[in-house]
Amino acid sequence: MTTPPLRYLAAADVVACMPPLPDRIRLAERALIGLATGAEQPAKIGVHPRPAESFVHAMPAHLRGDAADGSADLVGLKWIAGFPPNGLAGLSALHGLVVVNDPMTGIPLAIMDGGPITSHRTAAVSGVAIGRWSRPVVGRAARAAVIGAGVQGYAHVPVLGHLLPGVELAVYDRQPERAAALVAAAAAVPGVGAARAFADPRRAVADADVVVTCVSFGPVRQAMDAGWFAPDALVVAVDYAMSVAAEVATGAALFLTDERGQLFANRDAGLFDGYPDPDATLGEAILAGTPRPAGGRVLVTHLGVGLADLVFADAILRVAKARGAGTLLPR
Repeated sequence: MTTPPLRYLAAADVVACMPPLPDRIRLAERALIGLATGAEQPAKIGVHPRPAESFVHAMPAHLRGDAADGSADLVGLKWIAGFPPNGLAGLSALHGLVVVNDPMTGIPLAIMDGGPITSHRTAAVSGVAIGRWSRPVVGRAARAAVIGAGVQGYAHVPVLGHLLPGVELAVYDRQPERAAALVAAAAAVPGVGAARAFADPRRAVADADVVVTCVSFGPVRQAMDAGWFAPDALVVAVDYAMSVAAEVATGAALFLTDERGQLFANRDAGLFDGYPDPDATLGEAILAGTPRPAGGRVLVTHLGVGLADLVFADAILRVAKARGAGTLLPR
């Protein structure tokens, strides 16, 4: 048997081979359902280097495919480092790689930059939630708020435009110039009807039908209590409990997460103090056909799972092979 080549995909290669937005949402749903139907996905294994709030996580995953011999399985790992102080030096806070292994031999097939995968798979998971549990709006454009104008803010705007055509977007960031830049970029995004920067985060979310929180990690947590949000809002938190207070989860008509094990592990570590157990995982709710409650808020907290990165990486690798993209490395 000939050892297959090891393909390296830089960030530009990953972006070039990224599936289109509707396919990304379907891939995210596949990963969420996989988690609910037996995929092997341990909670993140982490170490914490000296810079404040820094972490390095290993995120292995295995998803069984349809082939009885395992040839259609997915096996791989995401390795991601988060160093918030990097911003002071003009560096990105997050750096990651995704490794895809051959499911029959374990031979690494590809190593790819994890940055574009992280941003797009996270936004796609939010898209699954928005598509299923946002409240239909009649007689006016939907209103959405994005709190945090970093990489995730940029990744979520196209998802909001796709799922909520004509959406009126409110943007807040602690650095006003970043909020202004995202508003300017949103003007060219299909489906975005209008965009405006706010100086006050509470005003930005006050009448939003959908709120996405994606601020950087820091010492201040759970700043947004239940009084911040509209009574029937869908709140999608992709920043753990940096923004959303435990009382929002406790009082939600429906509280969903991507994977219980990670939520519980982080709650034990003090990152989700006061949060209740979720009503279901996203995958369980999809399989059960759980509807949007007739009244009350829906909170979706997704912490990021390695299986989603792997499902995306497999799709990207298939395109890269077909196009001959990337660099083949000697073994």
